[in-house]
Amino acid sequence: MTTVLDLTDVSLRRGEKTLIENLTWRVEEGERWVVLGPNGAGKSTVLQIAAARLHPTSGSATVLGERLGRVDVFELRPRIGLSSSTLVDRIPGSETVLDVVLTATYAVTGRWREVYEGEDIGRAHDLLAAFGVDHLDSRFFGTLSEGERKRVQIARALMSDPELLLLDEPAAGLDLGGREELVGALGELAADRRSPVLVLVTHHVEEIPPGFTHALLLRGGKVEVAAPLEEALTPQHLSRTFGLELTVERHRDRWSARAFG
Repeated sequence: MTTVLDLTDVSLRRGEKTLIENLTWRVEEGERWVVLGPNGAGKSTVLQIAAARLHPTSGSATVLGERLGRVDVFELRPRIGLSSSTLVDRIPGSETVLDVVLTATYAVTGRWREVYEGEDIGRAHDLLAAFGVDHLDSRFFGTLSEGERKRVQIARALMSDPELLLLDEPAAGLDLGGREELVGALGELAADRRSPVLVLVTHHVEEIPPGFTHALLLRGGKVEVAAPLEEALTPQHLSRTFGLELTVERHRDRWSARAFG
């Protein structure tokens, strides 16, 4: 089995603050991971390292066989699909939906002088259609609803046919209907063996799509547990992770958690 992501004793510090500490985590080909934890647990920081957009202060981070610090990240990043609020903030509101997706081919935001072939344009349309937003191709990105933006972001993240797909809180800000539609679409993606390795960051177990296989639970920048979903999502592990006594239920292929009592 091929190792897609290998973080060993990774720490990241900003001034006197430690964002993640001595974190070890390995992701193998074919796996679908969810990263859970409270605010400030280090979830987004870990994802930014996995996306080759942050370098650890200490330890080693190997992404798609390339060790950060020894690789040209501008060559590595097109192999990684990323959807995050940090990235979307850099997308011009005046960019058309089609161009938002197309520019991922060069791992840039904002159309400039790049040349795209018919094959690229066709793939962008196919991805938009897969997430039900192809009819918005000529709309300006800044005019979309939150749910529409989320779907376009994921289509963009898949544009370069990545080997690793990282989704940072893709359901944040969505209403119940929008969340469930998105979870369903991600479940279909997870079930497709042709899909890249998936890593999804969320605060809520209710947002874990069907087909996900593993969970990484973080608290205070440290690993609480990294294991197959059924082993990780226990009341004991989740209660320690969130600092609150929780009960956990599974309904077929979906999970839920609530405070005990």
